[in-house]
Amino acid sequence: MKKSVLLLLASMAVLSCKHDQKNQSQENEIQRDSTNTDTVEEMEFKVVDSRFIDNDNLWKPFETELDEFSSEVYEEVKNLVFEKSIPQIQAAVKSGKISYEEIALFYLTRIREYDRDNEFSLNSVIALNPDLLKEARAKDEELKNNPDHHPIYGIPVLLKDNIDAKGMPTTAGAVALQENNTDNAFIVQRLKENGALILGKANLSEWAYFFCGECPSGYSAVGGQTLNPYGRKILDTGGSSSGSGVAVAANLAPVAVGSETSGSILSPSSQNSVVGLKPTIGLLSRGGIVPISSTLDTPGPMTKFVVDNAILLSAMSGTDPKDPASKMAKTPSENYYSNLDKEGLKGKRFGAIKRLMKDTLYMRAVNDLKNAGAEIVEFEAEDIDLPNFTRLLNLDMKKDLPSYFKNYGGDVEFENVGDVVEYNNQDSLKRAPYGQALFLGIIKDSATPEEFAAIKDTLKRNGTRFFEKPMKEHNLDAVLSINNYHAGYAAVAKYPAITVPMGYAEDKAPKGLTFIGKPFSEQQLLNWAYTFEQTTNRRKTPENYNE
Repeated sequence: MKKSVLLLLASMAVLSCKHDQKNQSQENEIQRDSTNTDTVEEMEFKVVDSRFIDNDNLWKPFETELDEFSSEVYEEVKNLVFEKSIPQIQAAVKSGKISYEEIALFYLTRIREYDRDNEFSLNSVIALNPDLLKEARAKDEELKNNPDHHPIYGIPVLLKDNIDAKGMPTTAGAVALQENNTDNAFIVQRLKENGALILGKANLSEWAYFFCGECPSGYSAVGGQTLNPYGRKILDTGGSSSGSGVAVAANLAPVAVGSETSGSILSPSSQNSVVGLKPTIGLLSRGGIVPISSTLDTPGPMTKFVVDNAILLSAMSGTDPKDPASKMAKTPSENYYSNLDKEGLKGKRFGAIKRLMKDTLYMRAVNDLKNAGAEIVEFEAEDIDLPNFTRLLNLDMKKDLPSYFKNYGGDVEFENVGDVVEYNNQDSLKRAPYGQALFLGIIKDSATPEEFAAIKDTLKRNGTRFFEKPMKEHNLDAVLSINNYHAGYAAVAKYPAITVPMGYAEDKAPKGLTFIGKPFSEQQLLNWAYTFEQTTNRRKTPENYNE
């Protein structure tokens, strides 16, 4: 595949997060030459390695313990943790075979080995929790006296670095926020209340891919260029939760949290062959997360297995009185994981979009669902525009970022987007090597309250119509898509979506089958995804990251 095509596909990964469009990327992707397997040419990047991460400081808190963590113990832990689900890992802990401290050391070892400054480096992790091992030892002690905990207890969780976590700066990948030391975001507090260990922060497309316009997905000034373990410097990582997807795929973390405005969980999850859930807006709190759009933003779980996705979603759930969308949402379930196999697919009606049937992996996945008892209805998707999508993001971020700085941000001197632009201009080669075109667009954009309300209303109606019309006409339970091809519609309609690995294209690029359901249908989406996953088992470990 030629570099120009690869860069085109990389630019499409953000879809409607970066420009107004009719969400035609699915057709462009399918029309590409699927027989072309020339993937030897590498993608060209202005910057690959971080100019701001100090590796000595990064590893200093763990030096003694890592030196004592022998290769023999590593292999013993690997046999019980590598490519294993949370329930499998917890079973090993409770049987006394491994400890939470050893699990934490296992992932630290892998991050040190694979993430930076070598021929396999992925640049997926920005920061590590300096208290990780101390907290893991405390979990081990507590477990002796109280064995009953939430399944997330003691499990290391990696956070996208736009999510506030005490003890590590929240940078959103931007040099401007390197000193943004905050309290815990609401979902991080929920994770800790349920016993999770915060492993560290994941790299991301800077400012969640609403910053530089022409930069590749997975790039941030702080973290450098995130690379795809299935084709390092060849395949796109997807954005903006690139580090979260890459780290989970390469077993640098058991699970991770991403965030999505439009496609930013679904894209990197499918591009890195992991499971990603974009929940209904408000199901999870956005409090303490660097925003793009209070209208569309949501965090969500990214995992290797559907059961882990359900566990992580449950552990983050809770009503946040400071987030209006969270207050208005239905009462979140505290357990999405116990009965994943209860429903099955028999009699479920899924809509398959006819123009996607050109994709052989999609066709195979549709047949897998049929064989598992689902009813498939092929339909022609309506050609519906999403006008002023970028303007919605501009206008939201113009007010939402100052609100974040005021209510959640650390001791930083910035008050708005303009302040950040001015700061970057002082050393643009290091701070914004790809420019900051989208931030400049935010500054220039404005609208009256009435105009803004009309933009949001039109987008909501158009996005909802895209799914609601075929669902009503054909009595569908969900619509089937590929990767993040219809993320823009799901975003503005506020419909949840889950993507599950469905195989690999001839150029070895992973692809995901995406289920898009009605608002607050997360339990059903997880059930259907689980049955598909268990029936097909299509995910493969990236070849160079098995040791």
